[in-house]
Amino acid sequence: MTTKTKELQRIVDEYRKAGQSWPASREEIADWAVRERKYQLTAPSLKRLVAKELAQAMSEEYYTDEKGRRVRAKHPFRVRKGGKQMVLWDDIRTAPRRNMERAFKMRRKRIASECKQIKTDVDSYNDAHPNEQPIQMMLDFTRDVREMELAETIETNRFSSSEPLLRSERSPDAVPEIVSSL
Repeated sequence: MTTKTKELQRIVDEYRKAGQSWPASREEIADWAVRERKYQLTAPSLKRLVAKELAQAMSEEYYTDEKGRRVRAKHPFRVRKGGKQMVLWDDIRTAPRRNMERAFKMRRKRIASECKQIKTDVDSYNDAHPNEQPIQMMLDFTRDVREMELAETIETNRFSSSEPLLRSERSPDAVPEIVSSL
């Protein structure tokens, strides 16, 4: 954990100890930290802020491919340059395969890491509350992904077809036809 991260965590602890509202939004904590002079904006911190906002904007850029799918356009991947590790961004429409393989592996690793952490958090919460019904957490997303794809297919068909999609407007066998096309 970086010194900067520890410093920011200390500010959050001070915010809570000062009796401020909790739970709180990051904006509320930031307003308090700046107002109380717990955090000063410096040129390096502004640069990091702009870089973070640029990364957020790039990660939210999508386009529609030839098959009508909503595809993320920009992807980050790690490389070593001049003995230093850094993250570069590339566009899926023009990136070489090697960059996209790195980007997809990095993203998958991040998802797996988040899953491991949520499992640890849920296990710890359940252990700390033995008299309550344990919170169950499924980490197999196969069904979730299929349901999202189905919803997307239905939504796409609704806007690209004159065929009625409301259950009351079509025969009951229409849904299995859509599901089997996935």
